[in-house]
Amino acid sequence: MVLTDTTGKNVELPVFSGTLGAPCVGIAKLPTEPGNFTYDPGFTATASCRSAITYIDGDNGVLLYRGYPIEQLAKHSNFLEVSYLLMHGELPDAKQFSDFEHEVTHHTMIHEALKSFLQGFRHDAHPMAMLAGVISSLSGFYHDGLDIEDPAQRRLAAIRLLAKMPTIAAAAYRYSIGWPMRYPRNNLEYV
Repeated sequence: MVLTDTTGKNVELPVFSGTLGAPCVGIAKLPTEPGNFTYDPGFTATASCRSAITYIDGDNGVLLYRGYPIEQLAKHSNFLEVSYLLMHGELPDAKQFSDFEHEVTHHTMIHEALKSFLQGFRHDAHPMAMLAGVISSLSGFYHDGLDIEDPAQRRLAAIRLLAKMPTIAAAAYRYSIGWPMRYPRNNLEYV
């Protein structure tokens, strides 16, 4: 696509075709050209990134994860199955799910020092603020999974986040109401 800018210069813009939906015009070159900016109130006609994971068409009520309608996943899959789908691109078979569930379940414990970190908040702090603070600090405790170029480290970081989020959320809530933290019970299901 060729656009004539405000100075009369032609700017060539690439057109991308997605798996579904209308084509997208790449406008990344516009801000680098003098006098060119885009205006999209509410960010309604702008895609912020390419995604092989999610497709959204809000006008038609369509939300797909890896090609599966969200309604189908909500009805027939549990949270960890959908997590596996998002991470691996396919729903797990029984063995894959069992291995994945075991791996997540055995990363639910949090470092003891995170309890002290949590206790640095006021008791009346909003649990979401506590959750955000503790989640942000995880990289200080589990720094062996920070290389985003390494697929194994990215996977480990995702597993840890899946595993530790319920523990941290429960700890933040219990702390906010003055109750002691309880350790996760790995003999129970994830949710």
